[in-house]
Parts: sequence; C-alpha cells; structure tokens
Amino acid sequence: MFTVHPSIPFTLDFTTLFVVAIGVTALLGLLLLFAWTQDRVRALAWWGTAYLIGGASVVIWSIESYISPPLPVGTANAMLFVACGMIWSAARLFHGRPVLWGAMIAGATIWLAACLIPEFTASAMARIVLSSFIVSGYTFLTAVELWRERRKHLIRRWPAIFVPMLHGLVFLSPLPLASVLPDDNGIVALASGWIAIFTLEVMLYIVGTAFIVLVLSKERSVRIHKNAASTDDLTGVLNRRGFMAAAKVLIERFEKKGEPISVLVFDLDHFKKINDRYGHTVGDHTLRLFALIAGLNMRASDVLGRMGGEEFVAILPGAPLDVAVAAERVRLAFEAAAVTIADCPVGATVSIGVAGGEPGVDINTMIAAADMALYRAKATGRNRTELADELPSAPPRDDRLDAPTASGAIPTPALVS
Repeated sequence: MFTVHPSIPFTLDFTTLFVVAIGVTALLGLLLLFAWTQDRVRALAWWGTAYLIGGASVVIWSIESYISPPLPVGTANAMLFVACGMIWSAARLFHGRPVLWGAMIAGATIWLAACLIPEFTASAMARIVLSSFIVSGYTFLTAVELWRERRKHLIRRWPAIFVPMLHGLVFLSPLPLASVLPDDNGIVALASGWIAIFTLEVMLYIVGTAFIVLVLSKERSVRIHKNAASTDDLTGVLNRRGFMAAAKVLIERFEKKGEPISVLVFDLDHFKKINDRYGHTVGDHTLRLFALIAGLNMRASDVLGRMGGEEFVAILPGAPLDVAVAAERVRLAFEAAAVTIADCPVGATVSIGVAGGEPGVDINTMIAAADMALYRAKATGRNRTELADELPSAPPRDDRLDAPTASGAIPTPALVS
C-alpha cells in the first residue's frame, strides 16, 4: 500500500482540476444527449449541449495563450455565458415555455461589449465582478423557472430549486469582498486562493444538476404515460379507469370535510341515428364537442370522464339540487352548440341523470342511481335533467356507529327544458 508522510501536504494543482472538470462536463453532456435520443425531451438536448459548450469554453480558456492567431478577447467567457443561458432556456423548455433568445445571449453580449473597453480588460476586479453577476443571474433565473412549477405533483422538486440557488450564491460571494479590497491585487489573490474551491463546487453543481434533470425528465415521462393510460383518445377527457381513480380521490377528500358530493351521468340523445345519418366522422365530432362544452361549463375541480360510447359521467362537490344547476348549464350549452356540427344539421341534445351521496358514499352506488334517473329522462322525452329518487347511503364504518344515518328520499322535481 502507498503511504503518505504526515509532513507532506496533499495538493491538487489547477491543471488537474481543469482536466477533471472538462472530462466530467463532457461526459455529462454526452449522457444528457443520449437521454434526449431515448426520451426526445428537448430540454435534455439543450442541457447536454450547454454542458459541452461550457466544457469547450474551459478548454479554450486554458490554451488561449497558445492559439495563433489569438481569439477575440473574452471568447472563452462568452461561450461559458452562452452555456449558462442555454441551461436557463432548457429549464424553460422543460415546462413548455419558449426560448427567449435575446435574454439567452444577453450575458455573452454584455461581456463581449465590455471587453471592447480597455479599462475593463485591464481590471481583474471588474472582470470578476461582471462574470459573477452573469453566472449568478442565469443560475437564479433557472431556479425561478423551476419554482414557477408549483403544482402538487412537483413538491419533491425542491432540490432542483435549492441547488441552483446555492450555486448562484457561491458565485456572488466575491462581490462583497471586491468592494472592500483595496485594489486588483487583493481581488486577484482572493480569486487565486478560492479557484480550487470554485472549481470543485462547479463540478458538484454540474453533476448534481445533471442528476436532477434526468430524474425530473424520468418523472415527466412516467406522468405522461400515466396520463395517456387514463385519458380517452377521442375526446381528451378521462377514460373509465382514469375517472374511477380520480373520483375515489375526490370522494375521500370531501369525506374528510364532511361535505356532500354528486354524480352526473350524460347520454347523447339518438346518437346511433346521428352515426347512421351523417357517418361516424360527424359522430366523433359530436362526442368531442360535448366533451369540450361540458369541460367549459364545469369547474376545474370537477372530474369529467367518458364511460364508453356516447355516455359520459362527472363527479362534482355539492348537493344534487345544486349540481343539477350545472347539469342544466351543460345541457343548454350543448343544445345551442350542436345545432350544426361539421356543416351538418345534427341538432344533437343530451339527457342527464343526477344523484348525490352523503360523505364517503361508493362511486358505483351513485352512478347506478344517476343511471336510473337518466333512464327516466330518456323515457319522459329526452333533452332533460332528472334527479335520482333516493340518496345513496355510505357503507357503515366503525367511526360512524353513533352517527345518524342520512337516508330517505330527496325532492325530485324534473328540470325540463
């Protein structure tokens, strides 16, 4: 085994650090590009390319004194700032926001413009301060883009926000010291003393962010596949499986609140005749139109699904009489919108059954009761809303043995158009 004499300090020179940093950055860039070829997530391609450009900038910075003819002053730093801007743009693309090309290259543009000023290029303090501002600015913008996605399923993304923020703070650290040091010699000495720490921190940052973006990309792919498995291809609303899962979550939430919940069952009137007379293409347009109208006339918290064929179902918070108002709103809006569909005088209408349940009632029980009300709406003329005769009861539970049972009939006036 090798031994190290205790009196000999362990040192790591800058050249070794740069070589390791370049190698790590290039490998991570290639890894992200490979992940992009598999998942086709544009943000991964941008992030990987940014890493490669950043690594190339460090190579150029290390050998620029040996290049003949010399590159324009500030080229290596400008490439690094473009890479920082691309990472920010990748964060925007990841959440479906457009690339702001001007802002992405603003840091590099400001740097190259400043390098045209002799006083700037002669001042180490000015160069360090400006570069710190640019790198930190893009890093904070990246964190802001990730923070803007504050939906519930993204709660675990706090590391994606914390890591860029910490990186930005590290790069801002020379600024307060630069303001108190007497001259360029002081700031240069400070930078020389901390350059190894900065290099190590940058390597940890690029490794950490690469890992985070791969995890987020995988999470997004899983969510997309999960949504595809629970969504009806034709109408874009939930399919039976997706609806039942979402309804269960909604029922459990309102059970904890002790608030009622209701179900609407929709069935398009004479849909078979529409298909026979105008063809299945018009029939498909009719189904899509109904899904659109129903979605526009219900709240974002309401859950709408297609159970199959021309039958849709929705679950909404509230008592049946209140929910019936929403049902009528959907019915009237669809009747008005479906007079003409795909240039055909379809005149489609919908019949609706409404059933409500006490907190914790089984979704299948409510759907069955709403179905019975729907059959009555069909039998009494169609294009109408009917309420169920009885309120479905929730199954008994141990913590409800002493609670009174909510049972009995509810008022059932037909809401006829």
